[in-house]
Amino acid sequence: MNAGQEFHGRRAASAFKAMRSLLPVLVILALIALVPLLSPSNRFLSLAISAGTNVIALYGLSVLYGQTGILSMGHAALVGVGAYAAAILARDFGVGFWAALPAAALASAVFAMIVGIPSLRVGGHHFVIMTFAFGQLLAIVLTNGGDYTGAATGLDLAGPVTLFGADMSDLTHYYLMVVAFVTVAAVASWAIINSSYGRTLRAIRENEKLAASLGINVGRHKIGAFVVSGVFAGISGVLLAYFLGHISPTQFASFPSIYLALMVMIGGARLIAGPLAGGVLVAFLPEVLNLDPVQSRIVYGVCLIAVILLLPDGLIAGIAAAVRKVLLARPNERQELENSAGGSPSEARR
Repeated sequence: MNAGQEFHGRRAASAFKAMRSLLPVLVILALIALVPLLSPSNRFLSLAISAGTNVIALYGLSVLYGQTGILSMGHAALVGVGAYAAAILARDFGVGFWAALPAAALASAVFAMIVGIPSLRVGGHHFVIMTFAFGQLLAIVLTNGGDYTGAATGLDLAGPVTLFGADMSDLTHYYLMVVAFVTVAAVASWAIINSSYGRTLRAIRENEKLAASLGINVGRHKIGAFVVSGVFAGISGVLLAYFLGHISPTQFASFPSIYLALMVMIGGARLIAGPLAGGVLVAFLPEVLNLDPVQSRIVYGVCLIAVILLLPDGLIAGIAAAVRKVLLARPNERQELENSAGGSPSEARR
């Protein structure tokens, strides 16, 4: 085998390994799309839709946090920019859902760049504090925006959403549409992670000074990752606004940003299944355990502390590591039995 064939062989093996990480997520999403066949309640579908819109934003946050190592505590503000952009475009210009999607994604991306340029001059907890402050500042601006932003009461959004002639105002149809958007977000995130750009972001995450010494423009790539996360957040905001039919500043203030960060940290930001697991878990855990809002916050806090202490890479990474440990332990145990008995495991048992 010559060098060229060996290179292509390694490249094909790497591509297969990368695809193998995406396939389980696609299978899970396909199963989730079949949920309406079970005739679930409207409450279940509503929770699932809310979780799905969060998951789309989380896939953007996973690019920023999981690949670049930058945790934003103002991510809900980017979702809010997309939601308000869609509402204002519908109210003032009659722009519908599908035309609002790219416009809102662009608006959130631009806002992310505006926030990112000054914020990324600092690092670590200083960046977290600055993004938190920007998120809170946006909520204040929206609250004091008068009739243009609806002030504290917010804006209504009741435009029709159709897809191939189907009315998306039907809860089941909207649920399936959100699942489709989550699938696209997962594939897009996977493509970014496994691209040369994703490898560059990981190089910055692992050793920023070394990456800069190799000629990587660290600042530009950080801002680029922030902008990419803004695109995901903007699309999430449009879906959320049209689903709820009403948006207000409190939906995109500091606490929603904390919840988004909580979701991505619990699920795991570096694996493609992490945002999906985190979004679903945080959305449905209070419903399953029948918790009130105060109890939910306590449980979320306990879960976050447990993840930080026991599973620093997130729930999915922890489960995957445990499974690998079990699978790798079995051959070792077999070898130990053979060595101790001087023969096969059956002789050891005798």
